[in-house]
Amino acid sequence: MEAINTTLPLLWFGLVALFLTLYLITDGFDLGVGILTLTAANEERRGIIINTLSSVWDANETWLVCTGGLLYGAFPLAYATIVNPLYIPITLMVIGFIFRAVSFEFREHSINKTYWNWGFGGGSLLVALSQGLILGGVIAGIKVDEAGNFIGGTWDWWNLPSILVALTVVQGYVLIGSTYLITKTEGELKRYHYITAKFSTITTFVGALALTIAAPMFYEPIRTKIFHQPEVLIFEAIPFVATGAMALLMNSINRREEKMPFIWTIVVFLITILSLAFVVFPYIIPFQVTIYQASSSLSAQTFMIAFIGFFVPIILFYNVYLYWVFQGKVVSPHYGD
Repeated sequence: MEAINTTLPLLWFGLVALFLTLYLITDGFDLGVGILTLTAANEERRGIIINTLSSVWDANETWLVCTGGLLYGAFPLAYATIVNPLYIPITLMVIGFIFRAVSFEFREHSINKTYWNWGFGGGSLLVALSQGLILGGVIAGIKVDEAGNFIGGTWDWWNLPSILVALTVVQGYVLIGSTYLITKTEGELKRYHYITAKFSTITTFVGALALTIAAPMFYEPIRTKIFHQPEVLIFEAIPFVATGAMALLMNSINRREEKMPFIWTIVVFLITILSLAFVVFPYIIPFQVTIYQASSSLSAQTFMIAFIGFFVPIILFYNVYLYWVFQGKVVSPHYGD
Protein backbone atom coordinates (compact mmCIF):
# COMPACT_ATOMS: atom_id res chain seq x y z
CA MET A 1 0.00 0.00 0.00
CA GLU A 2 2.85 2.37 0.81
CA ALA A 3 4.36 1.73 -2.60
CA ILE A 4 1.06 2.62 -4.29
CA ASN A 5 0.71 5.81 -2.27
CA THR A 6 4.19 6.80 -3.42
CA THR A 7 3.87 5.71 -7.04
CA LEU A 8 0.49 7.19 -7.97
CA PRO A 9 1.38 10.84 -7.18
CA LEU A 10 4.55 10.37 -9.25
CA LEU A 11 2.49 8.98 -12.11
CA TRP A 12 0.04 11.89 -12.03
CA PHE A 13 2.82 14.45 -11.74
CA GLY A 14 4.37 12.90 -14.84
CA LEU A 15 1.06 12.99 -16.73
CA VAL A 16 0.41 16.62 -15.76
CA ALA A 17 3.93 17.47 -16.95
CA LEU A 18 3.37 15.55 -20.21
CA PHE A 19 0.05 17.24 -20.99
CA LEU A 20 1.46 20.65 -20.10
CA THR A 21 4.43 19.99 -22.40
CA LEU A 22 2.14 19.02 -25.28
CA TYR A 23 0.12 22.16 -24.68
CA LEU A 24 3.13 24.50 -24.56
CA ILE A 25 4.46 23.11 -27.84
CA THR A 26 1.23 22.87 -29.83
CA ASP A 27 -0.61 25.93 -28.56
CA GLY A 28 2.78 27.65 -28.27
CA PHE A 29 3.20 27.82 -32.03
CA ASP A 30 -0.53 28.55 -32.30
CA LEU A 31 -0.16 31.63 -30.10
CA GLY A 32 3.11 32.57 -31.79
CA VAL A 33 1.43 32.52 -35.19
CA GLY A 34 -1.36 34.67 -33.77
CA ILE A 35 1.15 37.24 -32.51
CA LEU A 36 2.93 37.21 -35.88
CA THR A 37 -0.30 38.15 -37.67
CA LEU A 38 0.20 41.60 -36.12
CA THR A 39 3.34 42.00 -38.27
CA ALA A 40 1.78 40.88 -41.58
CA ALA A 41 2.30 43.43 -44.34
CA ASN A 42 -1.09 42.97 -45.99
CA GLU A 43 -4.38 41.12 -45.70
CA GLU A 44 -3.40 38.38 -48.12
CA ARG A 45 -0.33 37.45 -46.07
CA ARG A 46 -2.34 37.60 -42.87
CA GLY A 47 -4.95 35.30 -44.38
CA ILE A 48 -2.34 32.71 -45.32
CA ILE A 49 -0.80 32.87 -41.83
CA ILE A 50 -4.16 32.40 -40.11
CA ASN A 51 -5.13 29.58 -42.48
CA THR A 52 -2.12 27.57 -41.32
CA LEU A 53 -4.00 27.18 -38.02
CA SER A 54 -7.52 26.57 -39.29
CA SER A 55 -7.32 22.76 -39.10
CA VAL A 56 -5.39 22.35 -35.83
CA TRP A 57 -5.96 25.24 -33.47
CA ASP A 58 -9.00 23.77 -31.70
CA ALA A 59 -7.13 20.51 -31.01
CA ASN A 60 -4.11 22.36 -29.63
CA GLU A 61 -6.08 23.82 -26.73
CA THR A 62 -7.36 20.37 -25.78
CA TRP A 63 -4.14 19.79 -23.86
CA LEU A 64 -4.75 22.80 -21.60
CA VAL A 65 -8.18 21.44 -20.69
CA CYS A 66 -6.64 18.03 -20.00
CA THR A 67 -3.91 19.58 -17.85
CA GLY A 68 -6.45 21.50 -15.79
CA GLY A 69 -8.63 18.41 -15.41
CA LEU A 70 -5.71 16.26 -14.26
CA LEU A 71 -4.53 18.90 -11.80
CA TYR A 72 -8.05 19.22 -10.38
CA GLY A 73 -8.55 15.45 -10.04
CA ALA A 74 -5.08 14.34 -8.93
CA PHE A 75 -3.95 17.38 -6.91
CA PRO A 76 -7.10 19.27 -5.81
CA LEU A 77 -5.28 21.21 -3.09
CA ALA A 78 -2.75 22.48 -5.62
CA TYR A 79 -5.50 23.40 -8.09
CA ALA A 80 -7.40 25.45 -5.51
CA THR A 81 -4.31 27.09 -4.07
CA ILE A 82 -2.67 28.00 -7.38
CA VAL A 83 -5.82 29.46 -8.94
CA ASN A 84 -6.47 31.73 -5.96
CA PRO A 85 -3.38 33.99 -6.05
CA LEU A 86 -3.20 33.94 -9.86
CA TYR A 87 -6.83 34.87 -10.42
CA ILE A 88 -6.02 38.11 -12.28
CA PRO A 89 -3.58 36.69 -14.89
CA ILE A 90 -5.78 33.60 -15.31
CA THR A 91 -8.79 35.85 -15.97
CA LEU A 92 -6.75 37.86 -18.49
CA MET A 93 -5.73 34.62 -20.18
CA VAL A 94 -9.35 33.51 -20.49
CA ILE A 95 -10.30 36.93 -21.93
CA GLY A 96 -7.50 36.53 -24.47
CA PHE A 97 -8.79 33.08 -25.44
CA ILE A 98 -12.28 34.52 -25.94
CA PHE A 99 -10.97 37.34 -28.15
CA ARG A 100 -8.96 34.83 -30.20
CA ALA A 101 -11.86 32.43 -30.72
CA VAL A 102 -14.45 35.08 -31.57
CA SER A 103 -12.09 36.97 -33.88
CA PHE A 104 -10.99 33.80 -35.66
CA GLU A 105 -14.57 32.83 -36.50
CA PHE A 106 -15.94 36.30 -37.29
CA ARG A 107 -12.97 37.36 -39.38
CA GLU A 108 -13.70 34.66 -41.95
CA HIS A 109 -17.16 36.10 -42.69
CA SER A 110 -16.41 39.82 -42.28
CA ILE A 111 -15.90 42.32 -45.09
CA ASN A 112 -13.87 44.69 -42.91
CA LYS A 113 -11.44 42.40 -41.14
CA THR A 114 -9.42 45.07 -39.32
CA TYR A 115 -11.02 44.77 -35.90
CA TRP A 116 -11.04 40.97 -36.00
CA ASN A 117 -7.38 40.94 -37.04
CA TRP A 118 -6.46 43.03 -34.02
CA GLY A 119 -8.70 40.89 -31.83
CA PHE A 120 -6.98 37.68 -32.93
CA GLY A 121 -3.43 39.03 -32.76
CA GLY A 122 -4.02 41.04 -29.58
CA GLY A 123 -5.80 38.14 -27.92
CA SER A 124 -2.87 35.85 -28.74
CA LEU A 125 -0.43 38.35 -27.24
CA LEU A 126 -2.59 38.74 -24.12
CA VAL A 127 -2.74 34.97 -23.61
CA ALA A 128 1.04 34.63 -24.02
CA LEU A 129 1.79 37.46 -21.57
CA SER A 130 -0.74 36.07 -19.06
CA GLN A 131 0.75 32.60 -19.21
CA GLY A 132 4.20 34.07 -18.65
CA LEU A 133 2.95 35.95 -15.58
CA ILE A 134 1.28 32.76 -14.29
CA LEU A 135 4.51 30.82 -14.75
CA GLY A 136 6.50 33.58 -13.08
CA GLY A 137 4.09 33.67 -10.16
CA VAL A 138 4.31 29.90 -9.67
CA ILE A 139 8.11 29.84 -9.87
CA ALA A 140 8.33 32.71 -7.37
CA GLY A 141 6.45 30.58 -4.86
CA ILE A 142 2.97 30.91 -3.39
CA LYS A 143 2.55 31.82 0.27
CA VAL A 144 0.53 29.15 2.07
CA ASP A 145 -0.16 28.12 5.66
CA GLU A 146 0.53 24.69 7.16
CA ALA A 147 -2.66 23.30 5.60
CA GLY A 148 -1.67 24.51 2.12
CA ASN A 149 -4.19 27.37 1.99
CA PHE A 150 -3.18 30.61 0.28
CA ILE A 151 -2.28 33.44 2.68
CA GLY A 152 -0.53 35.85 0.33
CA GLY A 153 -1.67 39.00 -1.46
CA THR A 154 -3.58 39.63 -4.67
CA TRP A 155 -0.58 41.12 -6.50
CA ASP A 156 2.17 38.73 -5.37
CA TRP A 157 2.59 37.56 -8.98
CA TRP A 158 3.39 41.08 -10.21
CA ASN A 159 7.15 41.55 -9.87
CA LEU A 160 10.21 42.10 -12.03
CA PRO A 161 11.16 38.39 -12.45
CA SER A 162 7.58 37.51 -13.46
CA ILE A 163 7.56 40.30 -16.05
CA LEU A 164 10.86 38.99 -17.42
CA VAL A 165 9.39 35.47 -17.59
CA ALA A 166 6.33 36.82 -19.43
CA LEU A 167 8.43 38.65 -22.04
CA THR A 168 10.61 35.57 -22.55
CA VAL A 169 7.54 33.34 -22.96
CA VAL A 170 6.23 35.71 -25.65
CA GLN A 171 9.56 35.53 -27.49
CA GLY A 172 9.57 31.73 -27.18
CA TYR A 173 6.09 31.54 -28.68
CA VAL A 174 7.08 33.87 -31.51
CA LEU A 175 10.10 31.64 -32.14
CA ILE A 176 8.13 28.40 -32.39
CA GLY A 177 5.41 30.20 -34.37
CA SER A 178 8.02 31.48 -36.85
CA THR A 179 9.61 28.07 -37.33
CA TYR A 180 6.16 26.51 -37.75
CA LEU A 181 5.33 29.04 -40.48
CA ILE A 182 8.60 28.20 -42.24
CA THR A 183 7.27 24.66 -42.65
CA LYS A 184 3.81 25.81 -43.78
CA THR A 185 4.44 28.73 -46.18
CA GLU A 186 6.32 29.47 -49.38
CA GLY A 187 7.98 32.35 -51.20
CA GLU A 188 8.42 35.77 -49.67
CA LEU A 189 6.32 34.91 -46.62
CA LYS A 190 8.61 31.99 -45.82
CA ARG A 191 11.71 34.16 -46.24
CA TYR A 192 10.24 36.77 -43.90
CA HIS A 193 9.73 34.20 -41.15
CA TYR A 194 13.34 33.09 -41.39
CA ILE A 195 14.06 36.65 -40.28
CA THR A 196 11.54 36.60 -37.42
CA ALA A 197 12.84 33.17 -36.36
CA LYS A 198 16.43 34.45 -36.23
CA PHE A 199 15.45 37.55 -34.26
CA SER A 200 13.29 35.64 -31.78
CA THR A 201 16.03 33.03 -31.31
CA ILE A 202 18.34 35.80 -30.12
CA THR A 203 15.74 37.47 -27.87
CA THR A 204 14.62 34.13 -26.41
CA PHE A 205 18.22 33.20 -25.63
CA VAL A 206 18.86 36.57 -23.98
CA GLY A 207 15.68 36.25 -21.89
CA ALA A 208 16.50 32.67 -20.87
CA LEU A 209 20.05 33.68 -19.92
CA ALA A 210 18.75 36.57 -17.82
CA LEU A 211 16.29 34.27 -16.04
CA THR A 212 18.99 31.67 -15.40
CA ILE A 213 21.04 34.32 -13.65
CA ALA A 214 18.19 36.16 -11.93
CA ALA A 215 16.18 33.24 -10.53
CA PRO A 216 18.82 32.06 -8.00
CA MET A 217 19.50 35.69 -7.05
CA PHE A 218 15.86 36.55 -6.32
CA TYR A 219 14.59 33.27 -4.88
CA GLU A 220 16.43 31.47 -2.10
CA PRO A 221 14.59 28.11 -2.53
CA ILE A 222 15.75 27.93 -6.14
CA ARG A 223 19.28 28.86 -5.14
CA THR A 224 19.28 26.16 -2.46
CA LYS A 225 17.89 23.54 -4.85
CA ILE A 226 20.21 24.08 -7.79
CA PHE A 227 23.40 24.30 -5.71
CA HIS A 228 22.61 21.18 -3.69
CA GLN A 229 24.67 18.04 -4.32
CA PRO A 230 24.27 16.06 -6.55
CA GLU A 231 21.62 18.15 -8.34
CA VAL A 232 24.17 20.87 -9.02
CA LEU A 233 25.84 18.61 -11.59
CA ILE A 234 22.58 18.43 -13.57
CA PHE A 235 21.92 22.16 -13.35
CA GLU A 236 25.46 22.94 -14.44
CA ALA A 237 24.97 20.83 -17.56
CA ILE A 238 21.53 22.19 -18.56
CA PRO A 239 22.70 25.69 -19.67
CA PHE A 240 25.39 24.17 -21.89
CA VAL A 241 22.95 21.70 -23.43
CA ALA A 242 20.39 24.45 -24.01
CA THR A 243 23.01 26.75 -25.53
CA GLY A 244 24.10 23.95 -27.87
CA ALA A 245 20.51 23.39 -28.98
CA MET A 246 20.05 27.13 -29.58
CA ALA A 247 23.25 27.19 -31.65
CA LEU A 248 22.03 24.28 -33.78
CA LEU A 249 18.68 26.04 -34.15
CA MET A 250 20.36 29.24 -35.37
CA ASN A 251 22.55 27.22 -37.74
CA SER A 252 19.49 25.52 -39.27
CA ILE A 253 17.86 28.92 -39.77
CA ASN A 254 20.97 30.36 -41.40
CA ARG A 255 21.16 27.33 -43.72
CA ARG A 256 17.52 27.96 -44.70
CA GLU A 257 16.48 24.45 -43.74
CA GLU A 258 12.73 23.87 -43.68
CA LYS A 259 11.88 21.34 -40.97
CA MET A 260 14.94 21.39 -38.70
CA PRO A 261 14.32 24.89 -37.23
CA PHE A 262 10.94 23.72 -35.95
CA ILE A 263 12.42 20.46 -34.62
CA TRP A 264 15.27 22.26 -32.84
CA THR A 265 12.80 24.73 -31.35
CA ILE A 266 10.82 21.82 -29.91
CA VAL A 267 14.08 20.46 -28.46
CA VAL A 268 14.74 23.83 -26.81
CA PHE A 269 11.21 23.82 -25.34
CA LEU A 270 11.71 20.28 -24.01
CA ILE A 271 15.01 21.21 -22.36
CA THR A 272 13.39 24.25 -20.75
CA ILE A 273 10.40 22.29 -19.45
CA LEU A 274 12.64 19.50 -18.16
CA SER A 275 14.83 21.98 -16.29
CA LEU A 276 11.75 23.58 -14.70
CA ALA A 277 10.53 20.13 -13.64
CA PHE A 278 13.91 19.44 -12.01
CA VAL A 279 13.72 22.74 -10.14
CA VAL A 280 10.23 22.28 -8.68
CA PHE A 281 10.11 18.50 -8.08
CA PRO A 282 8.82 17.08 -5.75
CA TYR A 283 6.75 20.21 -5.10
CA ILE A 284 3.46 20.84 -6.86
CA ILE A 285 3.22 24.27 -5.19
CA PRO A 286 6.81 25.54 -5.28
CA PHE A 287 8.36 25.39 -2.72
CA GLN A 288 5.68 24.75 -0.12
CA VAL A 289 3.53 21.68 -0.84
CA THR A 290 4.77 18.40 -2.31
CA ILE A 291 2.91 16.13 -4.72
CA TYR A 292 2.34 13.69 -1.87
CA GLN A 293 0.76 16.32 0.39
CA ALA A 294 -1.51 17.68 -2.35
CA SER A 295 -2.61 14.40 -3.93
CA SER A 296 -6.22 13.24 -3.83
CA SER A 297 -7.41 10.03 -2.20
CA LEU A 298 -6.14 6.66 -3.36
CA SER A 299 -9.59 5.66 -4.64
CA ALA A 300 -9.89 8.87 -6.69
CA GLN A 301 -6.47 8.39 -8.25
CA THR A 302 -7.21 4.75 -9.04
CA PHE A 303 -10.53 5.62 -10.69
CA MET A 304 -8.82 8.31 -12.78
CA ILE A 305 -6.31 5.78 -14.09
CA ALA A 306 -9.09 3.79 -15.74
CA PHE A 307 -10.75 6.93 -17.09
CA ILE A 308 -7.60 8.64 -18.38
CA GLY A 309 -6.14 5.35 -19.59
CA PHE A 310 -9.12 4.98 -21.93
CA PHE A 311 -9.24 8.51 -23.35
CA VAL A 312 -5.57 9.53 -23.61
CA PRO A 313 -4.72 7.10 -26.46
CA ILE A 314 -7.80 8.32 -28.35
CA ILE A 315 -6.78 11.98 -27.93
CA LEU A 316 -3.18 11.23 -28.94
CA PHE A 317 -4.27 9.28 -32.02
CA TYR A 318 -6.68 12.03 -33.05
CA ASN A 319 -4.01 14.74 -32.78
CA VAL A 320 -1.36 12.71 -34.64
CA TYR A 321 -3.85 11.87 -37.38
CA LEU A 322 -4.93 15.52 -37.64
CA TYR A 323 -1.38 16.77 -38.11
CA TRP A 324 -0.65 13.99 -40.60
CA VAL A 325 -3.66 14.82 -42.78
CA PHE A 326 -3.00 18.59 -42.78
CA GLN A 327 0.78 18.49 -43.08
CA GLY A 328 0.97 20.28 -46.46
CA LYS A 329 1.72 23.89 -47.33
CA VAL A 330 -0.83 26.70 -47.12
CA VAL A 331 -0.64 28.97 -50.16
CA SER A 332 -2.77 31.51 -51.98
CA PRO A 333 -3.36 31.31 -55.75
CA HIS A 334 -2.46 35.02 -55.91
CA TYR A 335 0.60 34.88 -53.67
CA GLY A 336 4.09 33.63 -54.32
CA ASP A 337 7.50 34.90 -55.32
